[in-house]
Amino acid sequence: MRAPIGLYRAGLGFVFGRRLMMLEHTGRSSGESRYVVLEVVSSPNPNEVVIASALGRRAQWLRNLVAEPRCHVSIGLRRRVPASAEVLEPAEATAYLAAYQVQHPRVWKELNALMTSLHDENPDYEIPLVRITLRQEAALSNL
Repeated sequence: MRAPIGLYRAGLGFVFGRRLMMLEHTGRSSGESRYVVLEVVSSPNPNEVVIASALGRRAQWLRNLVAEPRCHVSIGLRRRVPASAEVLEPAEATAYLAAYQVQHPRVWKELNALMTSLHDENPDYEIPLVRITLRQEAALSNL
């Protein structure tokens, strides 16, 4: 998912709609800005998105967000909006994933097969979900 980063940074991220978003986070060791494009699992309201870590807790972007929850999000027509991240509790994550499975059954089937293979064929792997909340003052100014 590195290829779309250039499009987002050039202000063309809107071509992906609200299904994808670019997350700008801070490297926990380097302190430098890092970028990743992720699929949106859910968008409960215009100022909140939920994303998943297919690589589990070992994903670098997730580890960076745990160390420093302040981040920036580019999604749709919104560019580099200040936000904060929160790892969801397992019960809430399970509910979001169940809804995603119903809404996107074909994508889920392929994604689930891929994730199982990434996790050494372990059917009980964990998919941590992260809630990204746009800061209220930034969210209001970007309407």
